[in-house]
Amino acid sequence: MEPLRVVTDLWERISAHDWSAVGALVAEDAVVEWPVSAERIVGRANLLAVLSDTGDAAPYADRTPVQVLRALADGDQVVTEIEMAHEHLVYRAVSLWTVRDGQVVGAREYWTCPGQDPAPRWRAGYVEPLKPLEQAEPA
Repeated sequence: MEPLRVVTDLWERISAHDWSAVGALVAEDAVVEWPVSAERIVGRANLLAVLSDTGDAAPYADRTPVQVLRALADGDQVVTEIEMAHEHLVYRAVSLWTVRDGQVVGAREYWTCPGQDPAPRWRAGYVEPLKPLEQAEPA
């Protein structure tokens, strides 16, 4: 399976909470890094545990659908931008995936919530507000 298809299928399976199907697309020794929270998830089992945790502290593990906004591939490297709305928050992530032999072997994901990091006042004369995604022009 082509790397782009592996990753888009992965997001579909995460959105559907089909954890066994997610596991089939992730290598047993995969490593996923989340630099924003300074965490590294080592191994398929740990990744599945994080993704499928339904405790109160894991809001992204509920039935929130994943919307893939962009997906680009170059060889075994895939980049995705996704969005997940949850209650009053919107989560966005840019993920850099490495796929080999039809499985994700590594990823580096940057998760945030739009507006979480307010723009400093000094830039106000040089910038304009970013329109919400549904109002923005395609990139």
